[in-house]
Amino acid sequence: MVILGIDPGMAITGYGVIESDKNNNKMKVLDYGVVTTPSDMETSQRLLHIFNSVEELIRQYSPDAIAYEELFFNKNVKTALIIGHARGAAVVAGARQGIDLYEYTPLQVKQAVAGYGRADKQQVQSMVKLLLNLREIPKPDDAADALAVAVCHMHSAQFGRKLESR
Repeated sequence: MVILGIDPGMAITGYGVIESDKNNNKMKVLDYGVVTTPSDMETSQRLLHIFNSVEELIRQYSPDAIAYEELFFNKNVKTALIIGHARGAAVVAGARQGIDLYEYTPLQVKQAVAGYGRADKQQVQSMVKLLLNLREIPKPDDAADALAVAVCHMHSAQFGRKLESR
């Protein structure tokens, strides 16, 4: 099974692609990185770039499922809306290809990866490194977070909430 994990953001969208064996016992990293958009680019063009980049990842890796980190609302409504737009562009790219889409809260990701829903960023990143047998913690943080979302889906696919079911 191939999973594409997405950590959405307008300036930086992290992605991580992992593959597991039939029993989800062994996971290996196929790719990870970030999609960046410059702040001086028009919002519509930034969203188009995110959409096209996620579509290209889908074409390249043919994932069986895509897992997105669900937004948690912070005090800055404008920031939440901007991130929501970026997430929407990434979701539409997956939906357009007919791939099963799942979402996980930051708490669910931390629980699945570190075993503790209140784990800090360093604990989660260290577990991503360990679980995926990597030499070092993936950089930048957005890529490590996207890998964590993918690992979360591997560990909890049977419990994951499909985006369509809401």
